[in-house]
Amino acid sequence: MRKLDRREFVLGGAAAATAIALTGGDTLAQSTAQGWEEAVKKILGDAKPIDGKLTLDLPEIAENGNTVPFTINIDSPMTDKDYVKAVHLIATGNPQPGVATFRFTPQSGKAAVASRMRLARTQDVIALAELSDGKVLQAKRSVKVTIGGCGG
Repeated sequence: MRKLDRREFVLGGAAAATAIALTGGDTLAQSTAQGWEEAVKKILGDAKPIDGKLTLDLPEIAENGNTVPFTINIDSPMTDKDYVKAVHLIATGNPQPGVATFRFTPQSGKAAVASRMRLARTQDVIALAELSDGKVLQAKRSVKVTIGGCGG
């Protein structure tokens, strides 16, 4: 087995990157699109999402896609019979669309969470809340990610 020198390695890498860009660019975008849709379908099952009672706070414009703050609040009594079981956060443009899942019990007292996430580019962010009665709440926000002060 022959070792590659630095020049051969760089030329081979450039050739591979060019081939992927010319043949697989659209495929990558399609697989990302299918990925988030499959993630949503897996969470929803047969349920129809309902708008309302779920608040998703995100900045409209994120100057740094590496740390985008978010807050999720669900209006729920959090009793033994009526509570939020889980909240799923999905970013439609990320290579891995499932950002986070937060689990709750009636003992949580309040169904709310605040954190930060990484967004690869400008995209929609979807929050889905699973309730104890089988219903699913939904909220969706669009976030424009700027790179170095320019639109992304």
